[in-house]
Amino acid sequence: MFNIDRDYILDNLYKLKEKKVLVIGDLAIDEMIYGDTERISREAPVLILQHNHTKIILGGGSNAAHNISTLNNGKASVIGVVGDDYHAPILINAFKEANINTDYMVTDKTRHTTVKTRISGTCSQSITQQIVRIDRQTTELLSEETENKVIKKLEKAIPEHDAVILSDYHLGMLTQRIIDKAIELTNKYNKIITVDAQKNLNKYQGVTALTPNQPDTEKFVGYFIKDEETLVKAGKDVLADTNAKMVLLTRGDKGMVLFENNEKVSRIPVFNKKDVFDVTGAGDTVIAAFTLALAAGFEPKYAAVIGNIAASIVIRHFGCATTTTEEIAENLKIMDMKKFIIGG
Repeated sequence: MFNIDRDYILDNLYKLKEKKVLVIGDLAIDEMIYGDTERISREAPVLILQHNHTKIILGGGSNAAHNISTLNNGKASVIGVVGDDYHAPILINAFKEANINTDYMVTDKTRHTTVKTRISGTCSQSITQQIVRIDRQTTELLSEETENKVIKKLEKAIPEHDAVILSDYHLGMLTQRIIDKAIELTNKYNKIITVDAQKNLNKYQGVTALTPNQPDTEKFVGYFIKDEETLVKAGKDVLADTNAKMVLLTRGDKGMVLFENNEKVSRIPVFNKKDVFDVTGAGDTVIAAFTLALAAGFEPKYAAVIGNIAASIVIRHFGCATTTTEEIAENLKIMDMKKFIIGG
């Protein structure tokens, strides 16, 4: 058990801004289309919306990169694949507006730029509600030609960054060759490499850390986490099956548990239980802040605490949100540290 040393975090939080992070994976945009309900169509029993506005949000692995950029003042880069289509320049422009480097992106004319379009309507008597979602994406693995192009980008980009995040939404970008090459290069250059994936965790052998949530962990290990015994067993099983240095298991309102391969187990409580509006993208915030903190030299348990605080901030907002080191510091200053004793 240990008390969180507030001053230690505050005195060293600035180091997050000094580190460069590369996000590799399934990059996407969320296209949010809003309209006001006008009438029922004469052509079919459907609503007619008068278009109000369209909002472009960085989603998928793009959200992790966006979180990195707001935390370290734009020292973020991405490697992903876009199509030669209408939405490709929209995604690239969204990255540039978020101060994210796109020099390592690859174009493949045979694939779609990943876009999730949500159409929402409103009227004077109700709140805005989503009506339909349209997904544009390619789920097949990359062709060998595109895979080779991505690997060349890895060889150039990884030495220039302090840490790498592999963001796998299982849309075909992270082939086994790309995963293995990224891990090989991060080991060669002594870089941090973390993974956000929902399944097939054993594809990521020997990484610095994985950050699965509890449902995905349960699917991977093949049993439910129902008590302390199964919780500890699950963490150790994931460590053993992946040869990772650590596993940060996120458990929603039950907090997080950090398992390290030196047998250390740290339990991090929830820092915000009452102001939860939307947990969308919280996992991206966790891995962004956690990875940056590891790269900045924080002990793993403190890196997990920073990731947890960052997530507690973004879940107060609707949709994918980001935070800053200044916001983390402000929240840390007003927290009652006596309530947050870390078990481990």
